[in-house]
Amino acid sequence: MKMDNALNLAFRQAMRQMVGGVCVITAHDGERRTGLTATSVVSVSMDPPELLISVNRSSSSWPVLEKAGSFGINVLSHAQQHVAENFSGRTGLKGSDRYVDDDWQQTEQGVWLSRNALASFACEIEKVMLHREHALIIGAVKFIELGTQSAPLAYWQGSYGTFAADSAT
Repeated sequence: MKMDNALNLAFRQAMRQMVGGVCVITAHDGERRTGLTATSVVSVSMDPPELLISVNRSSSSWPVLEKAGSFGINVLSHAQQHVAENFSGRTGLKGSDRYVDDDWQQTEQGVWLSRNALASFACEIEKVMLHREHALIIGAVKFIELGTQSAPLAYWQGSYGTFAADSAT
């Protein structure tokens, strides 16, 4: 069922009120390397560790992700806004060209992770659920790399920002 225009506009405006941590999802299917910027990463399980991502199936990264069998999740620091912009399409970069301007490593699982991220996860695709225009992908965490402590990159009201912990607490 399609939303009417007023409800659609209100929904978009309401969703812009949510602050999201910015991640870059990476995928490599043996032939192509690509990725996308996402704020829709959710912990599903601690034992075993699993994460869920939501990917629009009209995204240029979806066919690669669907074929890859694994993916990376990179939690970006405030200093990595340029990385978020490269992977969001704002800079016009496509495919493997999005990997410029950062330091990347490939895991034994073939997943590309940023050496500058606050945290990075290599995940094996456990389950894919197609829902409307999105694919909900549950990934079993196979490898974790923790970066240095730094302020995270956040997304709110269509803009990037950061979060500073209150020093009084």
